[in-house]
Formats: sequence, C-alpha cells, structure tokens
Amino acid sequence: MYYFSLEFLMGRMMQNMLVNIDMEDHYKKALMDIGYKLEDLYEEEVDAALGNGGLGRLAACFLDSLATLELPAWGYGIRYDYGIFKQMIKEGKQVEIPDFWLKGGNPWEIERSDVIYPVNFYGRVEKYYDNGTERANWVDCQTVMAQAYDTPVPGYNTYNTNNLRLWRSRPCNEFNFDSFNQGDYFGAISERQSAEYITSVLYPNDSSPSGKELRLKQQYFFCSASIRDIIRRYKKNHGNDWSQFAAKNQIQLNDTHPAISTIELLRILLDEERMTYAQAWQIVHNTYAYTNHTVLPEALEKWSVALIQRLLPRHMDLIYLVNHFFIEKLKQKYPNDGEKVSRMSLIEEGDEKKVRMAYLSIVCSHTVNGVAALHSELLKETIFSEFNALYPGKIQNKTNGVTPRRWLHCCNPGLSELISESIGSVDEWITDLDNLQQLAGHATNPAFVEQFRKVKRANKERLRAWVKEHTGIDIPLDSLYDIQVKRIHEYKRQLLNILYVVYRYLTIKDTPRHERAQKFVPRVVMIGGKAAPGYYNAKIIIELINAVSRVVNSDADIGDLLKVVFLPNYNVSSAQIIIPASELSQHISTAGTEASGTSNMKFVMNGCLIIGTMDGANVEIAEEIG
Repeated sequence: MYYFSLEFLMGRMMQNMLVNIDMEDHYKKALMDIGYKLEDLYEEEVDAALGNGGLGRLAACFLDSLATLELPAWGYGIRYDYGIFKQMIKEGKQVEIPDFWLKGGNPWEIERSDVIYPVNFYGRVEKYYDNGTERANWVDCQTVMAQAYDTPVPGYNTYNTNNLRLWRSRPCNEFNFDSFNQGDYFGAISERQSAEYITSVLYPNDSSPSGKELRLKQQYFFCSASIRDIIRRYKKNHGNDWSQFAAKNQIQLNDTHPAISTIELLRILLDEERMTYAQAWQIVHNTYAYTNHTVLPEALEKWSVALIQRLLPRHMDLIYLVNHFFIEKLKQKYPNDGEKVSRMSLIEEGDEKKVRMAYLSIVCSHTVNGVAALHSELLKETIFSEFNALYPGKIQNKTNGVTPRRWLHCCNPGLSELISESIGSVDEWITDLDNLQQLAGHATNPAFVEQFRKVKRANKERLRAWVKEHTGIDIPLDSLYDIQVKRIHEYKRQLLNILYVVYRYLTIKDTPRHERAQKFVPRVVMIGGKAAPGYYNAKIIIELINAVSRVVNSDADIGDLLKVVFLPNYNVSSAQIIIPASELSQHISTAGTEASGTSNMKFVMNGCLIIGTMDGANVEIAEEIG
C-alpha cells in the first residue's frame, strides 16, 4: 500500500522511535549515568515541519498506525529544503521566517544515491498508431532527476519497519562548462538552480503564474518518481506480467495534490508498456483510491488547461481522452441532459478552461472516502451528489484518527502511566483504545480522580513555563486553560472566539468587584496557529487577538480573572506541551465546513472538555463520550 501525500508533518522523531522500539527507559537510565536528561536531548531535535496542518499530520499518524498494524505500507512525498515557515509575532503581527530545517543535517534519513529517476517537463508530443492504439513519444523535454531519501517508520513493538520515501530534485548536469568558459557564470549553474527550486519550499505562493507552475511541477515531480519506483519494485518480482499489478499495489491519494499520478501511470502503460487503452485503464482504475478533505467547493483544486498543456503536454492529451470516454458514458446514461454532462465533465469550460482535479480523482479511483461520518454524507448530498448517483456505493466514510503513541503516551507520560496502572499495563490500551472504556469504573474513585488532577496540574505547570519563555506573559495556574490551536482561517472562527473574550472582559468589568469571584471562574484563553502568508483576513485576526491580549493582560482591575495569550509558532512539538494542559478546547468551525478535525481527538484523549459545533468528527466524539 502506498500513501501519496504532498505533506508529512512528522514533528520530532526521537521519542516516538524510542517508545515504539521499547527503549525509552533504557536510554533515560544510560543518559542519567553520564549526567544528562533524555527530555533535554529531545528538545535539541529540529521539528520536521514538512506539512501545513491536519492533512500532513494525518499522513504522519497513518504511517505510525500502518507500521504498528504490520501492514506493508510506504509513504511517498517531497523532501522540502524549507518546511512551513517559522512564525514570529512582532508588534502584534505575524512575521514569517524561513525554516531551513536541514541546516544541522537530518540524522533519521538515509540518502539513497542509488535510487534516482528522470522526470520530464515541457517538450512536445509526437503521436503514432500501433495496432490501432494511439501512442506518443514525448520529446524535447527538460529533464530533472528525483533522488530518494528514506526515513524508517517503526511500528509499536513490531518486528518490521516501514518506510517514508521523500524525493529531492537534482539537475541532470550540475554544471555547464561551456557557459562557464564564455564568462556566463550564472548560466553555468542555472540548470542546477531551476532543478533544485522544485523541492525547495513547501507550498510556494501560487498567486502568480510562476508560483502556480512551480506547485504543479512539485506535484508531478513526486508522482512521476513514485510511480517509477513502484513499477520497478513490481517488475523485479513479476517481470512483464501486469495481471497482478492492482492486486499487489494500492495507491491512496491524500487529497487531489497527487491526482496527476493517475495519468502518469496511464501514460507509462500506454506509451512505454504498449498496452491497449482498455487494459491500461483497468489497471489504473483498480489501483487508486482517493481521500477528499473538504466540502467547500472553492477549496477543490483546479488547474488551467493551458498550464498543463505547456508543462505536461502528453498528460493533457490523456486527460482529454479519459474525459472523452467518461462523457460518452454520461451521454448514454443521461441522453438528453447536456447541462448535467457539462457539470460533471473533468474540464470546466469558461474564459480559462480548467481541469477539475477532484472529478479526475473520482473517475480514476475505485473508492472515494470522506474523513468523518457527517463529511462523507455531505459529499454525497452536495458537491459530489451527481457522482454518488452515477457510482452508488463508491463514496464511503473513513473517519480520521490520531496515533495514541505520540498523542497520549509520549506527550502526556503522567496520564499514560495513570491509565496503565488503572487497567493493567500500557500494552492493554496503546494499540487498542477501546480498552480505555475500562476507566469508566474509576471515574468515581477519589484516589484516581486526585491522581488525574495532579497529572493535569503538572501539565499546566509545564505549559505555564513554555508560555513565559515564548511570550513573556505570566499566566496563573489556578485558572481554566481554554485553548484553540489550529490554522488561522475564517471558517475555523478564531474571530468568534476572540469576540467572545471581549464580551467576557466587558461583562467582568460591568460586574461589581465584590460579586466577581462568585460569578466568574478565572480563565486563560490561548489561541495559536499560523496564517497563510497571503491570507490577509487571517493575519488581521492574529493582530486583533494580540491587541485584545495587550488590553486584557494589562488591566489590573480584573487581575487574574481573565488572561489572553497568542501562542506563537504552533507546531507538532509545541502541541505536545499545549494539548495535555488543556481543560477546555475550542472546535467551533461553522457547521458543515470542517471535514473532520483531528486536534479535537488529541485534546479529548488528554482529558479535557470540547466546546464545539456539531461538525466533522465532533459529532462522533460526542456519540462516544456524551
């Protein structure tokens, strides 16, 4: 099984590796003997932030889970030089700092100079017929090389270790000696630079034509190399017998970013392996499955036909070919409904023709899934309703999840220990969370409740120290910690949260001092997350939160009844400190807009209450916990 994702938000790896191979205690003791604390060593590791948010973190959790379940699965993605930016707050505003996470090297990766594939761009197509099938030679291309870097992914207490293979772009020729000799020093290395740009940055700003082109290049680059790698591995065992390919290789598309890989596989089968279209299509369709991550129509990826035509001319031909057969099928089923055919076409007509990548993913896959029960139903009823009617049963639900190794055992050792003592041992629950139901009987046990309180307080002390170090703000310990951490986005409604804080502040101010202690529980409201560099409204929301924080925190009249903190540079490592300390957690996206959410699972797993809309996975969490 292969998981294709443009993002893998892996975070720090050392603790997770040690826990999964059951060596953490041995390391602790060994380091103590020479005067070091293992926790301090963990802090030295760089956060591998090759992702943006939930989608990339989900990919990382899946890798841990697949390895733990001992399923033969690899992740495929891009080894970016610069991950998601570091966020600094200056004068209340977000400032983006490049995150060159590789400056100290990466001890976890294995550079594979022996695993390298050519990837082509641009050029032109020369068509010819072969036994009645139209084939093509793709010529005059610009070629870059894709080199593999492997990161081992150990499962919890397993014999085998899976792999995450990330691709780095390299030039075909490092150096043009003729240009150099003629005094054109920049020209001598220009090929190298243009090749290396492809994997330099996670999500280049695509508001310009060149940014769009670079992003599509990234997508095709990693898809092409990954497909080549899978085919090589298959052929090693099966030669030219393609009858078993789909049975031996399943590819999961994490959103539409890797959708072009479906057409790349089709191209190789037609033009290089010389199959008929029917044979090639059968293999492609039986190999792929697609995960959708949004119900917002405006968030569905579309690429300009002109851009694909220029960058990947043969792929555009094949998209038209797939669309031709698809439209023929639609015309047979809906003979007099031209409007429906045009609505469902893979090509969106208009001033600028575009390819609808979500539709391409649906047509090329045997199964499509949403990421929470509500989301999957909304897909069937709204944006993909016509596809649901055409392919009954094709759209399924697979609710997202998180790994309890990192998000409970590693980040909250106190709670992990308490659970293990209460129900037997860590192995009772760490690979089977259903067994946590055994804790229900302890809810009324005063000793257990007291121990739980102690754990929560220790976690709050750790967060208090972190907040002081990173913001300079002193927050009281005897206060409810009310937390909202996620990407800053209008639909996630950080604005609603901060307006509520203003309301709460004004209500406290309007209440006579002698009545305040009876009416208000002291509360520290913490909001954290990054705004996309070009997302003006999200950046303004961060500014507002910091402005409210300044006013509230400097008002001696209300003292410790209310504090407001913006948590800077939210990432996997800070999440592991923030989440265990939470008592209230806000998941208040406009209902019907959050596909699933996974931080809600992390928070509730660490013993806090959710304040949330009935949206995404909140619905299923409420069914489980009341």
